[in-house]
Amino acid sequence: MQIAIFGGSFDPVHTAHVTIVNKALESLCVDKIIVVPTYLNPFKNHFYLEPNLRFSLLKKVFHDDEKVEICDYEIKQNKAVYSFETVKYLKKLYKPSKIYIIIGEDNIKDLNKWHKIDDLKEIAEFVVATRIGYKHRELNSFRILEVDMNISSTKLREKLDLTFIPEQIKEDIIHL
Repeated sequence: MQIAIFGGSFDPVHTAHVTIVNKALESLCVDKIIVVPTYLNPFKNHFYLEPNLRFSLLKKVFHDDEKVEICDYEIKQNKAVYSFETVKYLKKLYKPSKIYIIIGEDNIKDLNKWHKIDDLKEIAEFVVATRIGYKHRELNSFRILEVDMNISSTKLREKLDLTFIPEQIKEDIIHL
């Protein structure tokens, strides 16, 4: 079995995330893509949408694709979790012969700051989804997914105002 792990805040999930998953399914020889929303990104100190809401939205977005699994491992930890821990967990669970870790091109600049990055590189191959506005000089040392979309969760959050949504509606969304 070969798996790809696509982790992130998904705060909120958007069309570029869906495109990345679809491109990965097309170009990587994987049996499963495991999408792992963070409880809290280790490089951030807050989130916009509650973790369980992000999890529910991801389940809804990818519900038709049998090769895509949404994993709540990090959310269940109720704290920031390093990718190394998640990969170890998924490696033990699936016992894959190959593991890919999918990241956005904007993450390359901080990859050297990731917890146990050298150990991660030993057990998994990084795959980078290209992004408009980023042309990292180290890009050619990675396997590439040509995505090049001009969208980000940060830009979406700037345009959204969810403060007007009543709590009951938020709860209904979580249970979709």
